[in-house]
Amino acid sequence: MAPPQRLVVTGSYRFVRNPAYVAAIVLVVGQGLWLGSPGVLVYAAVLWLAFHLLVVLHEEPSLRRRFGAAYDDYCAKVPRWVPRMR
Repeated sequence: MAPPQRLVVTGSYRFVRNPAYVAAIVLVVGQGLWLGSPGVLVYAAVLWLAFHLLVVLHEEPSLRRRFGAAYDDYCAKVPRWVPRMR
């Protein structure tokens, strides 16, 4: 994947910093609930943990180095996982 050339803070990124990961987790949790499968819900928790570690240990430090204060400001305004609803 090509590194980002500009900091994107519009669209779904206005509400949550990781919209694709949030969508994936919501889909897996929904499947687990729909199927009544504890195993799928455990998988969703493991998937979230993997995403969280990837974001915290790799993606955020990389974006912070690339975009500096602009990224810090964005992080202060937009939550990582739970979308803001305003």
